Amino acid sequence: MNPPLRLVPTEPGLSRYASLAQALRARVVAGEWPPGSALPAESQLASEHGVALGTMRRALELLVEQGFIERIHGKGTFVRQGLAGATMLRFFRFDSGTGEVPESRILQRSLVNAPATVSRALGIGTGEQVLRLHRLRLMAGQPRLFEELWLPLDLFAPLVGDDLSTWDDLLYPMFARKAQVHVHRALDEIGFAQLSATQARHLALPVGHPCAQVQRSAFDLTGRCVEVRTTRGDAHAFHYTVTIT
Repeated sequence: MNPPLRLVPTEPGLSRYASLAQALRARVVAGEWPPGSALPAESQLASEHGVALGTMRRALELLVEQGFIERIHGKGTFVRQGLAGATMLRFFRFDSGTGEVPESRILQRSLVNAPATVSRALGIGTGEQVLRLHRLRLMAGQPRLFEELWLPLDLFAPLVGDDLSTWDDLLYPMFARKAQVHVHRALDEIGFAQLSATQARHLALPVGHPCAQVQRSAFDLTGRCVEVRTTRGDAHAFHYTVTIT
C-alpha cells in the first residue's frame, strides 16, 4: 500500500522547496526519523509529498546547508547525530605529552533553583529547579577545566539519581543514551575573569588568577536550549586560532 500523500502548504514568503524543508524537519522533530537514522529515498519522499524530484532535492540540500541532515557518499542521507562533544579544549593549549582523551570528573550533582539568567536561557520559570553539575576536566591527571552546567529537569530527570560511575567522559553522547536528549548545536561566547576561591582550589591555581571563561548554550533538534554551561581554565593557556579568507 502506498503511503498517504502529504501535501505541503506554501507559507507566505517561502518558496515551495523551503516549505517542503520545514515539513521534513517537522517529521524529524516528531521522532519519525531519529538522529543517526537514514531518510527514505528521494523518489519516495517526493512521491509522499506530491512534489517533483527536483523540488525534493532542493529541500534536502537546504537541510544539509542548515546542518540538519548529512549526505554520506554511497550510503544515503541521514539525520545528523548531533554534537559528540564540541570540546572546550579547543580554546586552550595544554601540554600533557600523552595525547590522552581528557578525563571527566563530576564533583557535585544537585537540584537547585535556577538563577534568573539561567531560567531565561533555558526558557523555564524563574527560580524553577534544575539539575546543576560541577565538573572537572583533567589531562595526565592534572586539572585543566572547571565547569558548571545547568540542565532542565523535565529533560534530564533520568540523571538525577543515576550512578555517576557509569557516566562517560563525553557528556553529549551520554545525554543521548541516558536521557534521549540530542544536542544539535551550541553557541559559545568567550570572555575573561578571575578565579574564585572554589574555582581556584579545583584548578590548583591561586585565588584571583586570570581565567578564560566560555559561556555555552546548547540546543536540541527543536531549537530548545537544553544546557547552559560555564567553563573556566587558566587564561595563560588560552589559545584560539581563526583563519580569515
